[in-house]
Amino acid sequence: MATDPGLAEQQDPDSSGSAVADRPASPSTWSVLRPLVLRLHFYAGVFIAPFLVVAALTGLVYVFTPQLEQAVYTRELHVPAAATAHPLSEQIATAREVRPGEQVQAVRPGATGTDTTQVIFAAPDLPESYLRTVFVDPHTLEVRGDLVTYGSGQALPLRAWIDNLHRGLHLGDAGRLYSELAASWLWVVVLGGAALWIGRTRRERRARLLLAPEFRPAGRRRVLSWHGAVGLWAALGLLFLSATGLTWSVHAGENVTAVREQLSWETPAVSTELPAAPAGDVGIDRVHAAALGAGLDGPVEITPPADAGSAYTVQQVQRSWPTKQDQVAVDPSSGAITETIRFADYPLMAKLSRWGIDAHMGLLFGLANQLVLAALMLGLLSMIFWGYRMWWLRRPTRGGGRFGRAPERGAWRRVPGRVMAPIIVVAAFVAYALPLLGASLLLFLVVDNVLGARARRSAGV
Repeated sequence: MATDPGLAEQQDPDSSGSAVADRPASPSTWSVLRPLVLRLHFYAGVFIAPFLVVAALTGLVYVFTPQLEQAVYTRELHVPAAATAHPLSEQIATAREVRPGEQVQAVRPGATGTDTTQVIFAAPDLPESYLRTVFVDPHTLEVRGDLVTYGSGQALPLRAWIDNLHRGLHLGDAGRLYSELAASWLWVVVLGGAALWIGRTRRERRARLLLAPEFRPAGRRRVLSWHGAVGLWAALGLLFLSATGLTWSVHAGENVTAVREQLSWETPAVSTELPAAPAGDVGIDRVHAAALGAGLDGPVEITPPADAGSAYTVQQVQRSWPTKQDQVAVDPSSGAITETIRFADYPLMAKLSRWGIDAHMGLLFGLANQLVLAALMLGLLSMIFWGYRMWWLRRPTRGGGRFGRAPERGAWRRVPGRVMAPIIVVAAFVAYALPLLGASLLLFLVVDNVLGARARRSAGV
């Protein structure tokens, strides 16, 4: 028997009747937030996806640059094995003959008997982070090459070109805004899409489709199934790429650096200060031997003293697993080690930062790391294609409409103040930390309002 709503409102709420059961249930927080998330996901997908496509395609190429580098620069990097090698000081002298009068910034001795020694010279006439490297055969003192290299990873010209294409399209700091915009929005798109997909499958009680896309019937529903399921599989990896990518960005990267400094999360470095000016220099061969004796095996980089009162520094540069980044300072006058820092003793956040950067670049776990990154890039490209495909399938079939319909406008008006207030606070904080995300979100709101006003004029409202 139905209860009169007016009568139900007058009944004692503590009575044992069915008044409470007959009251209309208030909408859940997610039900009022969903249209807002859907519209944000739509706008981000339509307008940010082109930037993500460029980042994914260039990233896909960059992932395999270690193999390309080994193939293209095999003469510069490798030599035939031999039983003996010349002292490191002689190899440096040979490199100086190629670049007379230039300052040696660092030396990377050949890690194995088939590797060249890299003598790295400062290049003040080149852009920041670029150096000149002379490659010397340690067995014969033959100069195998003289190339411009880039960054702390000693990227050779091909990898450096692809790196800068991925990072900033060879447009300098202005070009880097594209990759920052892509990284700033990627996590928003991923989290919003995951929430929408999980909410949809729960509502339809089709949990089995959460990670398993439908193969038929054909049409928008199947496209949505693939878009959502693949997105959920790739979500954690894409969130990782977004977070680590932001560390290299122009504006958000500065905020990340400031936070690391405030929380003492920087990578530690040995002190090169000495109690007294050294009386002489034992030479780089003794310094290298001291580092080897301290357990710094594998590839290392030796940096000469910056001035007459400083020590040599020697650091391992192996960035694959297990990471080898131990470093020592060596007194030039005695060859004694004055300070040692082991990677095992790094603060946890410094280790995570090192691992995160190396995993983002495909270096940490070698080929397995590269294949995972390639799969993520292909998955992202597929999801973008499916997203645009769904938009196309939503276009009007009559009336000559060229674009698909956008999700309903004005969803934010239905969000209760108790929910909207913290959203605004969080959005303001995120916009401060990620300036390009905040600026582009404001642009989305302007575009949305302009389109809304245009639609109302067309409807004669």
